[in-house]
Amino acid sequence: METRSLVLSALFAAIVAILAQISIPLPFSPVPITGQTFGVFLAGAILGSRLGALSLLVYVLLGAAGLPVFSKFGGGLGILVGPTGGYIFSFILGAFVAGWIVERGKVDSFKRMLLAMSACLVVIYSLGTVQLAWVMDLTFTRALWLGVIPYIPLDIFKIILGSGIAFSVRRSLIKAGLLHRFSARNYEKKGVD
Repeated sequence: METRSLVLSALFAAIVAILAQISIPLPFSPVPITGQTFGVFLAGAILGSRLGALSLLVYVLLGAAGLPVFSKFGGGLGILVGPTGGYIFSFILGAFVAGWIVERGKVDSFKRMLLAMSACLVVIYSLGTVQLAWVMDLTFTRALWLGVIPYIPLDIFKIILGSGIAFSVRRSLIKAGLLHRFSARNYEKKGVD
């Protein structure tokens, strides 16, 4: 793996760690509103499946090792096995899925970014809800009401905003030669390269 790929992965792990500190607790749920998902959306859509997943794997491993990268400067295995751990673990798969969808397009577009980030969110919601229900001994429906339903409007906003940012940043990184294009034909056909 090239140095620039490793640097980009580490950079996005740091971005997610910073966005995790934007945390608003909700009195009725153990799941706070955070900026983490926004970072996950960007990592997958900009870096692609392999590097996006790698960046989130680095993030999760740093947190598991005890570094304060999770919300409220939290870290350690206790968080990963707690009510919100499923959401954190799902970031790796979610970024991979988002990147995979972006890579499958013949031409990058805002719509493809929307689709990629929406699929990423479904992965995060699904795995997070399963662990939330299991750890807190809730029905799946109750876990949905505590860990998904209240977050949907803000997450839709994050997807729309993130799609515009990801499209622009990804295109700029590819033009600058800082990001390999897994399907360079997208920009070559449009005459961007």
